[in-house]
Amino acid sequence: MLTIIMRFIFYLSSLGLIGIVLVQMSEHAGLGGAFGAGGSSTVFGREEKTDPKRTATSVLASVFMISSLLLSIF
Repeated sequence: MLTIIMRFIFYLSSLGLIGIVLVQMSEHAGLGGAFGAGGSSTVFGREEKTDPKRTATSVLASVFMISSLLLSIF
């Protein structure tokens, strides 16, 4: 029963991680990134520290790694 719950958490976190990574904008997106204008997202956008997509990516990656480790132990 525990392995079924862990598999569900594993699959849910992997799908969420795939989705949140695909939604995020690349740091060097567009033609300006080729010429070193990657810092324009922090000048005109929000700060990188408070970005909720970045926080969600960190949380989902942690859940994914812990659940995959526990599944390998079980």
